[in-house]
Parts: sequence; structure tokens; C-alpha cells
Amino acid sequence: MREKTNRIRFSLSISSDMYLSYYRGEAEYVFTRSHEGKSVKFPARYLRKFVTHEGISGEFEIEFDHNNRLKDMRRIR
Repeated sequence: MREKTNRIRFSLSISSDMYLSYYRGEAEYVFTRSHEGKSVKFPARYLRKFVTHEGISGEFEIEFDHNNRLKDMRRIR
């Protein structure tokens, strides 16, 4: 039987200067809103693979397992 997952899509625009606070550990979590208006909180470490010299920008999707634990995060655009 396949495990049920939930997916949430959201947009982010974080400057490289702002991301430094996450990188340094000054901010542990990212808080945002999904396209549907739901509050989303996830560990900032999941953004590391998306950082560029300009920061982080784009549309993303998080996949959660049935216990609402983050399984995967990917950039859509």
C-alpha cells in the first residue's frame, strides 16, 4: 500500500544577505504561506541546495508524510 503524502506549494524570495541569518543559525525555521493561504514552517537547512549568489527565489513544493514530516522539497520554477 502506498503511503499518503501531502504537498504544499509556495513562493519564496530571500536575498543573499537575509539568507545569511539562516546559514549562521540565527534563524532556524522559515515561515511562509502556501498558495492556498496555509501557514508553512520548515527547517531553513532544506533551502541550502537552492541558494545562489542572489539568494533564493522561485516557486517550491514541499512533500510531507502522513505525520506531517518533510519528505522532500523541490523547486518548481
